[in-house]
Amino acid sequence: MNEKAAMQQDVPVLAGADPAAPDPLSVFRHEQLPAWALVRQRFDTTEIVDVHAAVETAFAALGDVIQPGQRVCLGLGSRGIDRIDEVARAAVGAVLARGGRPFGVPAMGSHGGATADGQLEVLASLGITPERIGCEIRSSMEPVQIGELDGRIPVYFDRHAFEEADLVIPINRVKPHTDFSGPVESGLLKMIAIGFGKQRGADTFHGQGFPSFAELIPAVGRYSLGRVSIPFGLALVENSYARLRRIEAIPAASIWDRERELQDEADSYLARLPMAALDVLILDRIGKDISGLGMDSNVVGRYYDGPTGRGPSIQRIIVRDLTDETEGNAVGIGMADVALRRAVERMEPMRTYMNCITAKTPEGARVALTVGTDREALDVAIACCIKVDSATARIARIVDTKHVDLLYASESLLPELLAGGMCEVVTGPSSIAFGPDGHFQDRFPG
Repeated sequence: MNEKAAMQQDVPVLAGADPAAPDPLSVFRHEQLPAWALVRQRFDTTEIVDVHAAVETAFAALGDVIQPGQRVCLGLGSRGIDRIDEVARAAVGAVLARGGRPFGVPAMGSHGGATADGQLEVLASLGITPERIGCEIRSSMEPVQIGELDGRIPVYFDRHAFEEADLVIPINRVKPHTDFSGPVESGLLKMIAIGFGKQRGADTFHGQGFPSFAELIPAVGRYSLGRVSIPFGLALVENSYARLRRIEAIPAASIWDRERELQDEADSYLARLPMAALDVLILDRIGKDISGLGMDSNVVGRYYDGPTGRGPSIQRIIVRDLTDETEGNAVGIGMADVALRRAVERMEPMRTYMNCITAKTPEGARVALTVGTDREALDVAIACCIKVDSATARIARIVDTKHVDLLYASESLLPELLAGGMCEVVTGPSSIAFGPDGHFQDRFPG
């Protein structure tokens, strides 16, 4: 063998890059893997059945807030909220029924690549289009500066909402945030303070750092409430199955107090993983429609800089794919340890970078160890764990952090899960099966 050929033979080749090439990652192949079972968590199933009726009831509870002829702007966010298109359409109908002239605006900070068209595309991916909800949607990335908080922090607000509306109604889900903790986190005040501020406002706000959000969100929110005609906000709360449980119109004067109560309620319904510790967690998908962080840090118990202090303790996380709805925004992939190549290849850099730069978290776009198949991903993840026997490894797989009612759990986890009284085995245990392509053969129902 000549010198050139010898050098070529020793050059590592990424697994999956060339089917004919040797697989250098095969050294980490684990011949013995645990069996796993499909497990169901049981949660309270209370949910809203008739969205239109619930929205109308919420509007009616406030009386004659909207007068005939008034221009009413509805703030629409980027999150994958349950039936948000129906909520938006019902809100438009409620405004029209009172003689108002509704229009919508994207209230999502820098999302959608921080472009006007990009934000319309995000709304469209959620089913929110002019044709679908019954009113015009005006999108612009040019906010108006409405003042300064404490004489040092500029406060911005959507130009269309501020200049072209008589009333502004934010519509948002109330839930725990993924990046900080405070009396109010993700909800109406956050949309008022950041979402309506567009990229410029979000960038200015994030420039103060996440630790300041607990104080800044209520402060900026109150400042905006004093300068923008916001009569009330429409607050949404989901149950543990990510289905709408509450739709409530909160008068502006009560948003601070009521949102704190709703956040506690939402936190109690947040579906969590039912075990104390895992060696490997497998996420079938991440995306902005799942969580602002792609994967909810409240569920996986970790942030970019380490554990959050809320369980479970997870050694390694695998990401298999991105959602279609995230439109290539792979923010949060930086929390994964191993990613499948298809997830990385679907990443749209500018959408992801814009979000991460604005949030001052470039680590959110860092790409994990990238492999071609589920088998490689699992082998590599286990190989990166400490004090783990592959045959008894504690492994769980979920669709995403928004849907954890069904999970595959390795056999060693079952005693703990069943002892809690909230879980039942649906099928299995059986061997973790891989197809000829190296991907999982097991599929989640539906």
